[in-house]
Amino acid sequence: MTAASVASPSFAADAPRRGSTRLPSVVRVECPAKTNLNLAVGEPVAEWGGRHRLDTMYCAVGIYDTVTVESKPAGSGFSLELSGHHLGDLAMDHADMRRNHAVMALFALAEAAGMPTDVAICLEKRIPVGAGLGGGSSDAAGTLLALNRLWGLDWELDRLRPIAATLGADMPFCLAGGLARGTGYGEIIETVDASHPQVDESMLGGVVVGAYDTQLSTPDVYRMFDAIGTDPRNTNDLQKAAVALHPRSGEAIRAALDAGATAAFVSGSGPSVVACVPDETTSAAVCRAWMAGRSVDRLFETTAPVTPIVSVP
Repeated sequence: MTAASVASPSFAADAPRRGSTRLPSVVRVECPAKTNLNLAVGEPVAEWGGRHRLDTMYCAVGIYDTVTVESKPAGSGFSLELSGHHLGDLAMDHADMRRNHAVMALFALAEAAGMPTDVAICLEKRIPVGAGLGGGSSDAAGTLLALNRLWGLDWELDRLRPIAATLGADMPFCLAGGLARGTGYGEIIETVDASHPQVDESMLGGVVVGAYDTQLSTPDVYRMFDAIGTDPRNTNDLQKAAVALHPRSGEAIRAALDAGATAAFVSGSGPSVVACVPDETTSAAVCRAWMAGRSVDRLFETTAPVTPIVSVP
């Protein structure tokens, strides 16, 4: 277990009125991974701290982290517990847990709502870390959704999204999942369905995700992109850079397409690869090809798009 405590802030300006409504003491959210069905990367914008202009089609994928939040006694501060077999850099983050995306979400919403941070957060990690699948963003979004219920705020997504946007580019999308177009630096969200002209319906439904024990740094991928550019044949402008830094991703893409996948691409900034499969036979063929060629270290057979699931145990 990893835990820390801090003094709770004394915000009160916008605290919820409990009235006669009994608020839950524990809330759980199953928060899915994300991928980018397409990703067009524009120029960096100084006003955005050098972040690039993006136009992307987000899609939530059925690999879930579980975020559980629980009320703690007044003045006891927050705690964080992490579990999972593949924690990557998160396992080395114990000295400064405030950098964890879920904890950052706790403090951001507490400040916005005037609530104390007396909350225990438990993260059960299944989404690969540093993989281009938005695991940290999903955890932050799941924490916002869970606290929104725990504290009885009942804020609409339009009120939560500006808070999420201060934490990361794709966190506003992760609040609702499904399908959405992202513009700006990725934080401006337009919810869409499969009929949207930027959505290729053959990319929806069954997917196989190949993940790796190694991670890719998003800043490193962008630096490589700035140096070598993109390949116009790719739906993801970052794919050429990600494959240059992690050649096994390119091997996995080729193997998936040879096995009958309708599409295969690097997810976000990589190194994970998503293969879109029309049926179970093709899904099994992609899995066999990846395992035989050792193209990936782990794989997940699942579906997309999906949405977060909020529950009170």
